[in-house]
Amino acid sequence: MAVKIRLARRGRKKLAQFDVVVADARAPRDGKFIEKLGTYNPLTVPATIVLDDQKAFEWVMKGAQPTDTLKAMLSYRGIMLKKHLQIGVIKGAITQDQADAKHAEWVKSKEVKIQGRKDNLSKSKEDAAKARKAAESKVKEARAEAIRQKQKVAEAAASAQAAAPAAEGEAAAEPQA
Repeated sequence: MAVKIRLARRGRKKLAQFDVVVADARAPRDGKFIEKLGTYNPLTVPATIVLDDQKAFEWVMKGAQPTDTLKAMLSYRGIMLKKHLQIGVIKGAITQDQADAKHAEWVKSKEVKIQGRKDNLSKSKEDAAKARKAAESKVKEARAEAIRQKQKVAEAAASAQAAAPAAEGEAAAEPQA
């Protein structure tokens, strides 16, 4: 029986979420599976991968073949590196302590890299929001200035109209006198 680690689609149209499952290669994509290892949500930025690393490692070591997408995810999580190091331990090339130390160092550097990316994304969102607010306030000030100019013109026109009838009234009163 050929066993694959693959994605099973869940969710509705255009809002896909996936379960990471271990299934027989002959089973349909969303059909019967042996074990659920976690979930994957590609719609978040960065994509959310919730995975039981220990179970995934055990299945990879038993010979389950991950699909291309899952292989990339397992590499991202360090499971493929752990498999590589464990094979080195089995062959006697390195000790278990050395393998664990290398894996822990890699995981630590990967977490720093991921956190840096998240911080960069949140900072860019904040900068974009500040830029939008500045542009909006600039437009608001321009509109307020335009309204003030219209009011000045309207006041000048109103005072000119008020002065014109008064001047006509004075001019009409003088010839009669």
